Amino acid sequence: MFNGDFIFTQATIKERRQYYREEWSEKDLPEFIVEEIQRREFGFDHYGKGPNDRYKTFKSKNILKRFMKYKSPFAAYISVAFYNNPRRREDWLKSEFVFDVDAKDMPIRSCNCGDVCEICLNEALEFVQELVDSLESDLGLSNIHIVYSGRGYHIRILDEAIMETSSELRGELVKYVTGANVPKNSISLGYTKLFNKRVKRNISHLTGQEKIEGINPKLMKDTIKNSYFLNDNQWGSFQGQIGPIRYKNLLNAMARVNLTTVDAKVSIDLKRILRLPSSLHSKVSMKCVEVKNPETFDPFKEAVPKFIDERK
Repeated sequence: MFNGDFIFTQATIKERRQYYREEWSEKDLPEFIVEEIQRREFGFDHYGKGPNDRYKTFKSKNILKRFMKYKSPFAAYISVAFYNNPRRREDWLKSEFVFDVDAKDMPIRSCNCGDVCEICLNEALEFVQELVDSLESDLGLSNIHIVYSGRGYHIRILDEAIMETSSELRGELVKYVTGANVPKNSISLGYTKLFNKRVKRNISHLTGQEKIEGINPKLMKDTIKNSYFLNDNQWGSFQGQIGPIRYKNLLNAMARVNLTTVDAKVSIDLKRILRLPSSLHSKVSMKCVEVKNPETFDPFKEAVPKFIDERK
């Protein structure tokens, strides 16, 4: 079990140097990052004020290794895009399709912790797994990687068929996969099944303390009270309990919630930079690591830097 007194606090310069010089290894870079590394743009934040050192390029992971150990950056980033000329971000070739799920920004979560904790991180990973299932089953994607980012998760998709798509198409795919459009028939199959799954998940995590546009306190209370109907897929009975007009309002509100569970701006940005897997998230003193097995992944066992032990 983690102790919040030692984790989720900012790393000192000494701790950053200790991490990059004693613990970080180029061997921890995921293969999907190392492949074509020379076509990626890198960005760095050296002082905790944002990634202002950008347009960096590295021909190999060994050159990157020397830079990381010497600079010990506050944060390190890599582009989702591949370029023929990454130093100028020119001659774009393709971009990863990305979903960004940040635990602290999830509109519905069971913890009400105010920032990030074990509960909301688990719920964020649960949602990420649901998204991956839909990406695989509905869209037929397979080259999918999950990265723990320090306060949440990134889904990074490198299927060739998706990497050359436009921002507009990516936006539509985000709406589909998250369940951001209310289907005409809420009890049929296909996309509606995905939407219903997302709504059921949201309702199951409601605490009654959420402030959601379109859901007043009375509707919130009645939704939670009658949520057991949804466990048996009795959507008709659920609608009968809260009324058709309020039911419609609820579905529209949940569609908006579904979309805001991910950062859609990240998904459609073809030139976005994301935290580099293996790097340190210095604001919260956690490692950004690739999630090999989401069923067993525990960030408090697999993403805690060794210097945390010295804080105790």
